[in-house]
Amino acid sequence: MEGTIFGFTEAQITEFGMTFGVGGLMLLMLFIVGHLAWESKAGRFGTFALFLGLGFGMVGFVAKYVIKFSLGI
Repeated sequence: MEGTIFGFTEAQITEFGMTFGVGGLMLLMLFIVGHLAWESKAGRFGTFALFLGLGFGMVGFVAKYVIKFSLGI
C-alpha cells in the first residue's frame, strides 16, 4: 500500500477536500455575509448585492462539477 494514506490516494483526498471542504467553507461564508448584511442594516438592495457577489462564486464552483459530470470526466 505504498503511496496511500489510510487506503486513499492523494488524488482521492484532494478531490474530497475540494468538494466537501470548499463547499462547507462556502456555506460558512453564506452565514457570514448574511450576518454582515444584518449587522450593517444593508437594506434589500445592499443584501442583494452582497449575496449576488457570493452567488456568482458558488455558481461557478457548482458549474465546474456539473460540466465534469456531463462530459464524463
